[in-house]
Amino acid sequence: MAPLTHLGPRQATGRQTKASPSDVRRMNRSLIFDLLFPSTPRSRAELSRLTGLSRVAVSDVVNDMLDEGLIRESGHEMNPSGKGKRATLLTIDPMRLHVIVVDLSQDNLIQGAVTDLLGIPQDHMEVTLEPGRRIDADAIVQLVDQLRADVDDGTVIGIGVAAPGVISDGVVRTSTALDWHDVDLKGAIESRFTIPVTVVNDVVGSMFTERFFGEAGPNLLFVKLDRGIASATLIDDVPVVGVHHAGGEIGHISLDPDRGEPCPCGKRGCMETIIAAPALRARMKASGLRDRRPLIAEAGSYLASALAMPVGLLDLEDVCVYGPADIVNSTFLDAAQERFDAMTASTFRGRTRIRRCQCGPGLVMRGAAIAAVLRHLEDRPGARPEE
Repeated sequence: MAPLTHLGPRQATGRQTKASPSDVRRMNRSLIFDLLFPSTPRSRAELSRLTGLSRVAVSDVVNDMLDEGLIRESGHEMNPSGKGKRATLLTIDPMRLHVIVVDLSQDNLIQGAVTDLLGIPQDHMEVTLEPGRRIDADAIVQLVDQLRADVDDGTVIGIGVAAPGVISDGVVRTSTALDWHDVDLKGAIESRFTIPVTVVNDVVGSMFTERFFGEAGPNLLFVKLDRGIASATLIDDVPVVGVHHAGGEIGHISLDPDRGEPCPCGKRGCMETIIAAPALRARMKASGLRDRRPLIAEAGSYLASALAMPVGLLDLEDVCVYGPADIVNSTFLDAAQERFDAMTASTFRGRTRIRRCQCGPGLVMRGAAIAAVLRHLEDRPGARPEE
């Protein structure tokens, strides 16, 4: 299972400094949480063995996490010999603490929820927008305020927001879907609530969900094909976000800048204008064909051709596509697989498999919840000082 603390960008400072006691404690908390998340029961002795920490250090951190509500005791280990005291098992406690999440990835709709630590909604709200009306930060703040009213503030460890576009340090630098530029979403929400806010790209959040609750391993190319096209890449359980936090913005790579259709980003011939769901449906309607499978197969082949280069460059064997069932279906996937096999198969690397994401429509909000839990683990060193 993916180490939770790896699922965030890491930056090197260029120099090494001695870790403070609070840094050590934070790291120990993260190590232990990683080994239990999302649903792997382990004893204190097993945690000590797997982390290399002493039993005293494990018990100290575990006791704080029990008090905080991150984990709970959940029965006892099986003892085949029937002799001796059975060890107490520890698991994630999903119900005592909560996360408020907001999903901005859908047309004319803002979705919000209060979730448990596993991202499962306990309360849900929606705000519908009239066509053409832009989402603004005030509407998001109001939704968070409504969700917060139904839950004890002391149990909310974070607010997670998933948004399409290029996001850096809580600021949406650019989003053609939202028509936003340099919107400090994190600052706008944190100015109203004394709760840490994490803003994550919606496709990166979806990839987190696929990693923890789907079929993915530590290396994955995740593609979301809907009103736009974007991707997220996981290498050894670390997301590749890029120098400008724009890694995965493949939808706005122009494949035909001279003759292609104009794109809202200002260029012509972007991938989104060719095989994103609205563009592809418009092409299918305009064709007048009753059998639309050839156009869907062409789209699958087109996507695989565009991804063959990064797949070969990074030696990836798992490509997961999330999208509407009328497009990302067997016809689409079979054509994409055939093109991958033709373009990337070799004697020195394995076959790249392309498959449909099975996590369901709630994967964006679940990923936002995971991102908020990650932020909480990184920010909170523990209740007691290190001795």
